[in-house]
Amino acid sequence: MVQTTLSVDGMSCGGCEQNVVSALTELDGVSDASADHETGDVSVEHESPAVDEATISATIEDAGYDVAN
Repeated sequence: MVQTTLSVDGMSCGGCEQNVVSALTELDGVSDASADHETGDVSVEHESPAVDEATISATIEDAGYDVAN
C-alpha cells in the first residue's frame, strides 16, 4: 500500500470532506481515505500502480474540488 497526501481547495465543511472521501473510496484499489477541510489535506491509502496520483486528483476534481499544485 502507498499513502498519497494532496492539498485540496474548496472544501469548507464536513459535508465536503465526506464528498471527497466517498468519491475516493469508490475507486478500485483505494483502501482508505480521509479529508480535513480546515487544513485542506486529503490522504489516500491505495495500491500502486492500480491507483496513481493523477487518478486521485481527477477523482477529487470530478467531485467539484481543486487539487492545489
